[in-house]
Amino acid sequence: MMEETEELSGRKRDEADSFRLHMVTWNVATADPPDDVTLLLHLNAPKSPDLYVIGLQEVYSGPVRFMSDRVFDDSWSKLLMDTLAPRSYVKVSSIRLQGLLLLCFCKLQHLPFIRDVQARYTRTGIYGYWGNKGGVSVRLSFYGHMLCFLNCHLAAHMDYASERVDEFQCILDTQAFDCPKAPRISDHRLVFWFGDLNFRIQDHGMHFVRSCIAEQSYHLLWSQDQLTMMKKKDRVLQEFEEGPLDFPPTYKFDLNSDIYDSSGKKRKPAWTDRILWRLRPNEEEEEEEEEEYPLRVRQELYTSNMEYSCSDHKPVIGVFTLELRKMCAGPLVRLQPDGDWSADMDAMVLYSPLQPITASPWDWIGLYKVGFTSVSDYITYTWVKDDEVASSEEVVQVYVSKEEIPVRGGECVLCYYSDALQCVVGVSEAFKVQGSKVASEEGLMPGNIDALDRTVSREDLLD
Repeated sequence: MMEETEELSGRKRDEADSFRLHMVTWNVATADPPDDVTLLLHLNAPKSPDLYVIGLQEVYSGPVRFMSDRVFDDSWSKLLMDTLAPRSYVKVSSIRLQGLLLLCFCKLQHLPFIRDVQARYTRTGIYGYWGNKGGVSVRLSFYGHMLCFLNCHLAAHMDYASERVDEFQCILDTQAFDCPKAPRISDHRLVFWFGDLNFRIQDHGMHFVRSCIAEQSYHLLWSQDQLTMMKKKDRVLQEFEEGPLDFPPTYKFDLNSDIYDSSGKKRKPAWTDRILWRLRPNEEEEEEEEEEYPLRVRQELYTSNMEYSCSDHKPVIGVFTLELRKMCAGPLVRLQPDGDWSADMDAMVLYSPLQPITASPWDWIGLYKVGFTSVSDYITYTWVKDDEVASSEEVVQVYVSKEEIPVRGGECVLCYYSDALQCVVGVSEAFKVQGSKVASEEGLMPGNIDALDRTVSREDLLD
């Protein structure tokens, strides 16, 4: 019997899929983004991530810039989207609380399997009214597994270690999601907690700390790291794991240098910027599901990146492998263009529900250029119900007017957006849209055709 159990367990492990998660936390100290984030995102690595999760702190939030960022993407978001979109990454969600910014990206192929996406924020700065400190989170279901990413910027200064723990607990207690199975952060199967947590190195003097750093004897400093010390006292902190701090403390540097603070204050270096995770232990009522659909986490890399010097903090990178068995192996909807598409003729979309799904009058199908940045970045859309032409038990045909098709054509994909689930539940294969022959004959292609690329307002759908 034991052999059969071990064989079954081995089979389940063999069925698990591996996904690569690349995480970044960086206090950017109000600096503008660098020109190149190749090293930050490991864009030349032999294996590309399936997910990127990037948490920034102290993004510049002066009144004028902050108001413009509410209308247009801030410079950091724009750089990251423009960098990742050509590599077929789509922004799944983002949330900002003044200087706190959290962005989540996935490969296009995973988009139909990321559902129940919600974002929240909690202010803890200045008695909870000002957002200079606090936490922002994004929770989602990834192939049926509930994940939560929490980016925090906690209270500063050496003597506030207990206050930092209190702020973290406050964020855990106050953030709530519209999700019956995981209404709180701690209810999620896997939680990543990261950011400028501001824990310092106690007791050791400046000379000793800097000598340990120069000799790369980081282990001599671990015992006086405040987060390590607080974990011995606090049960909630004990649930979180962290890789070894085998990299130089990431705070505080002179700007545009690798030199620790040489100002009159001479602040002591510290590992203020951290990435931790917590895989929920089995509970009796969920043990069967977690045994049937295992989820394992393995950290592949935990390091700082010394190449970037525009801030007084260095960015920290964590790379993880998530091994899981998919709870949902196929998309909810299959869709494709009906025949060839051209800007000179009306077109049709064919879609087929692959699993029970109730089509809402507010469901829509978007047409996107290959390399689009986010769900709101469509060229045009068609309403699933209002524009339905014909249907059978298996296939529904939806009309798209030629007036809505981009005049110069290009490589495109179709995405089915479910209003009930508030996410994309189906993505087509890429296909070619032929440009307008009429526009070409009139000499409008390709030089001055940009003005004729028809787009529509997105805010009314996705706000």
